[in-house]
Amino acid sequence: MGNAGMPGSDYERYRFSVTCHTDDLAVVYCLRALCQFASDDVKPQIGWGGTKEHEWRAAGNRITLRFTSSTSRDHFLNEAARLLPANTWREVSRSDNDPARRQRPPH
Repeated sequence: MGNAGMPGSDYERYRFSVTCHTDDLAVVYCLRALCQFASDDVKPQIGWGGTKEHEWRAAGNRITLRFTSSTSRDHFLNEAARLLPANTWREVSRSDNDPARRQRPPH
């Protein structure tokens, strides 16, 4: 990945991650929406990249969401805790150095 202004730099900024487990596909979509809601960046879709249904299932019903700051990640976690029943999802892990990866070729 590149330096600021180079391809990939947008992805490198999305390095604050949280991995969540849920057995409910509807909750996956809620978590994705809350990721976008909590994003403080102009490209919020980067944060929930790699969380399609087949990717969630392949990862053992887990998705990893990414943010450009720990503050945005905390905002996401607070909103998810406020809006979603506690028995429908859980945080598995988090990292401050887990950059997003491009999900499709550049256009």
